[in-house]
Amino acid sequence: MIKKNPTSWCALLAALAWPAWGEELAPVLDSGTTAWMLTAAVLGLMMTVPGIALFYGGMVRRKNMLSISGQCFAICCLVSVLWILLGYSLAFSGDNEYIGDFGMLFLANLDLDSLRGTFPESLYVVFQLGFAVVAAALITGAVADRMKFTSLLLFIGLWSVVVYAPVVHWIWGGGFLKEEGVLDYAGGTIVHINAGVAGLVACLVVGKRTGYGAENMAPHNPLFSVIGVSLLWIGWFGFSAGSSLTAGGNAAYAMLVTQTSAAAGALTWMFYEAAVLKKPSVLGLVSGAVAGLVAITPAAGYVSPVGAVAIGVVAGFSCCWACAWLKYSLGYDDALDVFGIHGIGGLLGAILTGVFALEEIGNASGAVEGNYWQIWVQFEGVLAVGGWSALGTVGILYLVKRITGLRVSVEEEAEGLDYSQHGEAIGADM
Repeated sequence: MIKKNPTSWCALLAALAWPAWGEELAPVLDSGTTAWMLTAAVLGLMMTVPGIALFYGGMVRRKNMLSISGQCFAICCLVSVLWILLGYSLAFSGDNEYIGDFGMLFLANLDLDSLRGTFPESLYVVFQLGFAVVAAALITGAVADRMKFTSLLLFIGLWSVVVYAPVVHWIWGGGFLKEEGVLDYAGGTIVHINAGVAGLVACLVVGKRTGYGAENMAPHNPLFSVIGVSLLWIGWFGFSAGSSLTAGGNAAYAMLVTQTSAAAGALTWMFYEAAVLKKPSVLGLVSGAVAGLVAITPAAGYVSPVGAVAIGVVAGFSCCWACAWLKYSLGYDDALDVFGIHGIGGLLGAILTGVFALEEIGNASGAVEGNYWQIWVQFEGVLAVGGWSALGTVGILYLVKRITGLRVSVEEEAEGLDYSQHGEAIGADM
């Protein structure tokens, strides 16, 4: 007679329900993670419009505010379409080490049930789209006040496909830099070094603003910039914490160190100006916050709060120095300090990730745990992305120059791009 044992029956049922040995469980949609990634995607898109639009809009002269804000809006639209048609496929399909294939061209193979981990792949497309839009929009600050609207859009469209998408594939798409072990949690190298170098090259190729160094080109409304950076700061949590691709402890920790580094960067820039200029500027304060945000981006999932403080302090000081001294010493006209903040901040963040990364946090160790080799690996990533961005940007700009030209005329520049490019002006009776 078989003795009835509830425990045995439970074990039997569990064994029958469990998949066969070696059989992997199919991913299942998780509503909590999906809700968080929806939120993160919205926060990321908010960084460009209204975040960058207001940040840059407040820093240009009044006659160019509509123009640069409109550029950000138009770039959001243009890059969104290009990303869906081609960019996502080049970034995330195929197994080539350098560029994706056309397996996801026009998102043809994307259906309602496609998953990326435990949330819809369609949501991952939108989440990554936000990075592509931000990277492209950042470049506009370097050539503010003097580039043709049509030429800028042509350049950005080509850049997002030819330069940006392959770089994404190199690191996040399983390419050669991923295989080398380059760490970039939320886009410090992919977005900020890439855009920062492109901005530097663009301002050199396009040339200086007419009257640069002789005319007053001070920001017309720093209050707009404060509001823009405030929105950027909030939106940044979508990128840093969203890059965990989960709604768990990793996302919370990434949010914590992002906040820490931004605050440290802002305070460092403020104290530096107070010591040197005796009056800390509000624009400097918010610029320091952006520097701290940029530098923590590659490290957000790998470092401790103490490491985040160190990264924010180094970024705040170094980016301030780059914007206040380096730019004028070398004589280039990076109008809104794209290279000084995003290029320098991204470079420092990438290298310092190799210093402060901790095994217990992100399963990657840096120099503080004895892995000095990681610093070199990070530097390899900086060189590869920076070199490709510079080379691609130069080529695209000279192509655009032959097709449409790059600059507005001297008269149009003096009139202001709001009116000369768009037939509008703030507060004008049209």
